[in-house]
Amino acid sequence: MKIELEDPGQEEIKQEKDVVACKQPVSSSSNKKKRASVKQPLKVENKDLKQDGIKEEENLEARAEPVESSSKQKKGASPKKPLVIDDDEESVCCFIGDPIPLDKAQSRWPERYTKKNGGRRSISSSISKNGEDDEPIKARCHYSQAMVDVITYSLNDHVHVKAGDGEPNFIGRIIEFFETLDGKLYFRAQWFYRAVDTVISYHSKDHDERRVFLSEDQNDNDLDCIVAKITIVRIASNISLTTKAKEIPECDYYYDMSYSTAYSTFANLPKDDKSDVSSLSTSLSDGNCEHEAPKMNATLLDLYSGCGAMSTGLCQGANLAGVNLLTTWAVDLNSFACQSLSLNHPKTKVRNEKAEDFLTLVREWKKLCEKFSLDVNDPPKLNKEIDDLDDESNSDDSSPLPKGEFEVDHFVDICYGDPNNIGKKELMFKVRWKGYGPNEDTWEPISGLRKCSERIERFVRKGYQNNILPLPGVVDIICGGPPCQGISGFNRFRDSNNPLADVRNQQMAVYMEIVDFLKPKYVLMENVVDILKFAEGFLGRFALSKLVQMNYQARLGIMAAGCYGLPQFRMRVFLWGARPAEVIPQFPLPTHDVLVRGGAPVKFEVNVVAYNENQKVELLKALLLGDAISDLPKVENNEGRDEMPYGEPPKTDFQYSIRLTLSDSIDPCCNPKKSILHNTLFDHRPLQLNEDDYLRVCRVPKKKGANFRDFPGVRVGPNNTVEFDPEVERVLLPSGNPLVVPDYAMSFIKGKSAKPFGRLWWDETVPTVVTRAEPHNQVILHPEQDRVLTIRENARLQGFPDHYKLCGPIKERYIQVGNAVAVPVSRALCYSLGRAFQGLSGEEPIYTLPANFPHFGIAAGEAMN
Repeated sequence: MKIELEDPGQEEIKQEKDVVACKQPVSSSSNKKKRASVKQPLKVENKDLKQDGIKEEENLEARAEPVESSSKQKKGASPKKPLVIDDDEESVCCFIGDPIPLDKAQSRWPERYTKKNGGRRSISSSISKNGEDDEPIKARCHYSQAMVDVITYSLNDHVHVKAGDGEPNFIGRIIEFFETLDGKLYFRAQWFYRAVDTVISYHSKDHDERRVFLSEDQNDNDLDCIVAKITIVRIASNISLTTKAKEIPECDYYYDMSYSTAYSTFANLPKDDKSDVSSLSTSLSDGNCEHEAPKMNATLLDLYSGCGAMSTGLCQGANLAGVNLLTTWAVDLNSFACQSLSLNHPKTKVRNEKAEDFLTLVREWKKLCEKFSLDVNDPPKLNKEIDDLDDESNSDDSSPLPKGEFEVDHFVDICYGDPNNIGKKELMFKVRWKGYGPNEDTWEPISGLRKCSERIERFVRKGYQNNILPLPGVVDIICGGPPCQGISGFNRFRDSNNPLADVRNQQMAVYMEIVDFLKPKYVLMENVVDILKFAEGFLGRFALSKLVQMNYQARLGIMAAGCYGLPQFRMRVFLWGARPAEVIPQFPLPTHDVLVRGGAPVKFEVNVVAYNENQKVELLKALLLGDAISDLPKVENNEGRDEMPYGEPPKTDFQYSIRLTLSDSIDPCCNPKKSILHNTLFDHRPLQLNEDDYLRVCRVPKKKGANFRDFPGVRVGPNNTVEFDPEVERVLLPSGNPLVVPDYAMSFIKGKSAKPFGRLWWDETVPTVVTRAEPHNQVILHPEQDRVLTIRENARLQGFPDHYKLCGPIKERYIQVGNAVAVPVSRALCYSLGRAFQGLSGEEPIYTLPANFPHFGIAAGEAMN
């Protein structure tokens, strides 16, 4: 509700010199906190919008739950009783000294004095930096100082502000003192957040209680809501935790980062932070705040790499942005995925081992380098590719050895684990024996190589020169998606109280330990949306908390693959991390329309990467199944070829782009329709169905929406539930089994699902490419052929370029594709990273990709013609 007042004009404000002008404090009935408006999926409202009208009782209830990504704009609690000054009362609540000259006040706070509504002024409850209220409270005058309970407060002082009963006081910085047109006294505060008040929530126990985060949130409060003056110290963000603990001066709180609810962003402090003008703020720095000159070459460690889709897209995106990013190291437990990655990234050192064993290995490697006096703080620059350590012989001595004795010629590899399967893990060296070839190499424990110290030193020195393993500070980027099978909805025994106690979720902690040890400049973590759904988003909040605890800037977004030019929805969580000396990357906004299939958790809807609902934007049309696979040749259920010719040219822009050669795929000026295309089709073969399933598939009509419900003897009863038609005799297959899908299909989701033996259609999209190809409970049949989608068709739905060849048995290749990060998404993300790497990113959490991305270098009007 607004109060309309006659415009008093610019009347002269009378004040006597050196007289304290005391005013009775105002009891406010609208001391409300604010929260963010909820976005609709993929249509985002302003990230910082808040709305009034939340009752204090609701606030207290809300604080009992974890604080999610909502903009909790603070407001002082119901004020103390109105001040009555008498002889026995020393307390005062007033402004002191002369008002700030009117011209200066109008210049500094113009919104408080601007005439509106035809010469009438209006008063509303508050104003925010982002202008979410209709109008600010109008001021008669501004002051530089105030007195509350005999304590004098000045502009830029830090204060505790009264919160609700039983709640800790709010923490703010005074940025305005003003008197309203009707004589009420207000101050405006810019708020600091405790860790518990941010998305970190209940993981705040892992953070120093004195550490707070500066926000852009600010609003107006009654003057007498001020409780006490406090000391807040601003420190440099690149100070280590150990240094902080030792050298921070005595204070109530300190801050080294800002926090914004927009994409749950923890970032470097803004350049216009006014802390330096506060008499109670000091600054602490270790002298290393300068940004390093951006490098045009960068190294990437791909953890939980799978077949390398994420790093493939990242390298493409970085190259499009002008950064030569190389996947230098990769780690995965699946041997077939490692083979695929090695085949497509021959310069990458691929390690087929557990991530926790890799972590132990790099720790031991650092110790070995230190043992042989190698500078682990300034290792040699990375060569363009890692030299082969299997090309040297360390001895010219050809004298025969005694029978039964073998001599180490040289070492060819190192690992930590149990490669010999004897039940004991330790540091191991792969030995090339003198007089023997590679087929006779064996893994030997370091404990049994005491007489080989010279050869060990030679191996370590050469490995150090070639960066066969990363040392702390060498890695520019770590990416990966640590598996969290323990939160799967199919797991009936999920531990919602402590998800990290489940061994299947512990890779999240391992991932963060590797980041903590290697200290890369940038981190990009990918995961399923369930990390934000299960247990109030425990694992997602944990990941953010660990990055911030390690002094990384952090930003969390939810992206749908279909928004970047794929015919599948596939929503995933992405988490950026950036060292204090770097620029935190932005999230790239969608380029394509998409058919929405599911949404984000309610508490994280504000993290969906999307345009504002009220923002007019021309997106490219949504890609459909036919756009992706209609050019591929017909194959049968029993197709056995791994390679074949295409048979016909591409039909759509997507098909032209996906057929590009490796070199053209990273050229922004490449016009796919004028380029030489890849000419051999790999992996276009389906999972061969058994005879019964194949005969069932042949009976599924070739029409949109067809599925097992079209089989004879199946009818749809009440409430869309399938049942057997008692009047139709069941048709048997040659095997004697019924043609109608067995009980698992009739009972799937209590008979309400139409997915079993479902046929896709050309004008549709798929929800998510999965790791299995069996048609028993999913829609995966080709529109016009009696088979499931092939490996290559699935790979196209994930954005794999056609030149990317996969290794392993058929089912393993489906798994590699289904587990992959969609290539266009990682490409768009790393284009953003490449910009940040060069210091080109803006401060906003999102940005718009160039038109016609990734072929944005083509002249206007020439694109795809």
